[in-house]
Amino acid sequence: MKKEAINELSTADLMERIEATRAQYIKMKMQHAVSPLDNPNTIGATRKQLARMLTELTKRQNAEQNVK
Repeated sequence: MKKEAINELSTADLMERIEATRAQYIKMKMQHAVSPLDNPNTIGATRKQLARMLTELTKRQNAEQNVK
């Protein structure tokens, strides 16, 4: 998911996507520990996607605090 697509999501949708991506990331790590994945690069890509979403969420939360 690109940064532009993340920016277009509402905060509630973003939080849902974060939880789903986090669960997917943990599942992928566990599967890779048991037996190697076909493409282990997907673990890193998922981790980076999760980081992008968390960064956007933090940015929004900081913006809310600055407005108050």
